[in-house]
Amino acid sequence: MPIGSNGMFLNSKFIIIAQMKVHFIITGGTIDSTWDGTRDTAVVLPESVIPSYLEKIRLYNEVDFSVVFMKDSRDVNDEDRQSLLKIIEESPDKNFIVTHGTYTMPDTAKFIQSNLKRNDATIVLTGSMTPLKGFDMSDAGFNLGFAFSKVQDLEAGVYLCMNGRVFSAEEAAKSLSEGKFYSIFSEKQ
Repeated sequence: MPIGSNGMFLNSKFIIIAQMKVHFIITGGTIDSTWDGTRDTAVVLPESVIPSYLEKIRLYNEVDFSVVFMKDSRDVNDEDRQSLLKIIEESPDKNFIVTHGTYTMPDTAKFIQSNLKRNDATIVLTGSMTPLKGFDMSDAGFNLGFAFSKVQDLEAGVYLCMNGRVFSAEEAAKSLSEGKFYSIFSEKQ
């Protein structure tokens, strides 16, 4: 069967959507944290809750997981980013979702974009302002689902998917006062 430009198999009677494999790269951040009331802050868990969360959703796509580190993004350095980049460079996969803390997510996106050698990968960074586990009204599940949907549709490149919006690596910034991301090119803060 011939494949159309949109990744669908074309047939005279019906269209079959090809299921893309998605590789999750886990780095910690609030999305993989728990609330520590004694310190009045979110603390990154020792193990990610994302694989078990996604398993319960019963996705059609095949997914892989790589845990690079489990850190608050304020503690992420360029050595950590290089480890993350190495996984992307060496992977046969083409669709990646990087879960990341929101404080330095734009910095990591810019690092990947500046240093990535391959040009066939779609890389989406996402995270949350509230932990996935233990909070009924967390934005984590929404952001994961939005990123999962968009990684299958976007052209090769590096993006952030937060708050129901896609940002390019070079435009995204976090507004602490509003608890969301914005474009430095089109919005005042």
